[in-house]
Amino acid sequence: QGLVEWKPPAIYKSSCEIDVEYFPFDEQTCVLKFGSWTYDGFKVDLRHMDEKPGSNVVEVGVDLSEFYMSVEWDILEVPAVRNERFYTCCDEPYLDITFNITMRRKTLFYTVNIIIPCMGISFLTVLTFYLPSDSGEKVTLSISILISLHVFFLLVVEIIPPTSLVVPLLGKYLIFAMILVSISICVTVVVLNVHFRSPQTHKMAPWVKRVFIHILPRLLVMRRPQYQFETNRFSQRLMMKTTGGKSELSSYYPYRGGAGHLDSPLSASKERLSPESICEGLPSFGGSCQIHGPSLISADTEEMTISESKSPPPMLRSPAFSHSKCPPNMHKSCFCVRFIAEHTKMQEDSTKVKEDWKYVAMVLDRLFLWIFTLAVLVGTAGIILQAPTLYDDRIPIDKKFSEFASTTVVRCPPPQK
Repeated sequence: QGLVEWKPPAIYKSSCEIDVEYFPFDEQTCVLKFGSWTYDGFKVDLRHMDEKPGSNVVEVGVDLSEFYMSVEWDILEVPAVRNERFYTCCDEPYLDITFNITMRRKTLFYTVNIIIPCMGISFLTVLTFYLPSDSGEKVTLSISILISLHVFFLLVVEIIPPTSLVVPLLGKYLIFAMILVSISICVTVVVLNVHFRSPQTHKMAPWVKRVFIHILPRLLVMRRPQYQFETNRFSQRLMMKTTGGKSELSSYYPYRGGAGHLDSPLSASKERLSPESICEGLPSFGGSCQIHGPSLISADTEEMTISESKSPPPMLRSPAFSHSKCPPNMHKSCFCVRFIAEHTKMQEDSTKVKEDWKYVAMVLDRLFLWIFTLAVLVGTAGIILQAPTLYDDRIPIDKKFSEFASTTVVRCPPPQK
């Protein structure tokens, strides 16, 4: 009988079961078990040298005075527990001392090199909806973001231990980001389809105009400038003097930009561009005009000119033209002016419909910008904040007990010559 202090001059290596569920904010526990397989507890009473009477647990069971601090792990706990076990084969107890080494991963390296870039790339998804559709780079930006996330996912796969038990926290975040970017690509395609619609291919439903032009812009704090059609280029004043005095006529049709539509352009054009309104105040063909000079065409000439025309224009066959007092040239001029006015109206209506579709696409972009911003913020916070080590404020004991942690390098002075 006697007391033996055993200090094995060896380095022990142990394989631990790694739990990567919260990688890189994970915490691992490795177990080292020391005991005798040759002698039972009656022959060898195995105890820790720092064990106190009446207790089989030593809080700090490992001497950390000569421990070199790791650049990847912090030592949180190293308790030692003395166990007595009875097996079915024997009546004697068998003793062992189990060391539970709890380590916490240092996250600065992974935060700076993986997590922050991934979060930055995820937030770039929001900028896809801020990019104008006319730029033609919305889908390109989304696909570039998706490829970048795939590259980061390959880096994570090489870093973490291969396991199929759980998906690591960082892997969950990357998968969430890739799903978000994939959805943004689909939404961007839909927005571009709406942006480039035209009245020749699509007709805007009343509920679409009500929801996306009147209701949603107010909720999204969007203001649309008043769309006004420039009629200055097409407006002119016709000053015609007659023997009885002056008559001023307008050749423009009314348009109200605030209302967003023409105010009876066809009826207005009929009233203001009719031959009677233009030739109002003119005498018969026997008279003279102070602008065009004396009349050279008689009534017979007018009838002959119209009768010689095999297929007069539809406008000239209207009752207004058939009974007009104007010359045939004035009839043709009125017809051309009306045609130009109606053609301009059609172009304006087509342009306005296209602008409405573009505005609907802009509203969709703004709507999805807020939705994806909220989704990125909530998803990032919901996934990253699951890690329990973020709320662990325990101080590593290796900094407390290690003598090498507080040592500083003393530089020797250069030798004097």
